[in-house]
Amino acid sequence: MFRRTFWFTTGVAAGVWATTKVNRKLKKLTPESLAATAANKALETGQRLKDRAVGFALDVRDNMAQREAELADALGIQENPELPAPRRYTAVENSDNHSNPKYIEAPMYSYNRNEDH
Repeated sequence: MFRRTFWFTTGVAAGVWATTKVNRKLKKLTPESLAATAANKALETGQRLKDRAVGFALDVRDNMAQREAELADALGIQENPELPAPRRYTAVENSDNHSNPKYIEAPMYSYNRNEDH
């Protein structure tokens, strides 16, 4: 009698376990679940590619700066990191004297093409 009860209980437990396993697998195979899984994988892949691209760009920039320094040393070029100030004045002819132009401050224009004018 105990033997039959044991095997009956074992069979019921195995049936419940198998049914639960099959139901979980079926839920994973629904279109919504598959779409969500694909979207998550795409986001993860995109993030990995972005991280690699950023790392590659930083490596290229570092190697470029190192090579420029090597070339500057080999050619004896003095590096001056300070650039000259941008020119902010335009020449306007003086109506009185054409040989002596008067300088006025040029207006600053935005170079953003998407900006509303």
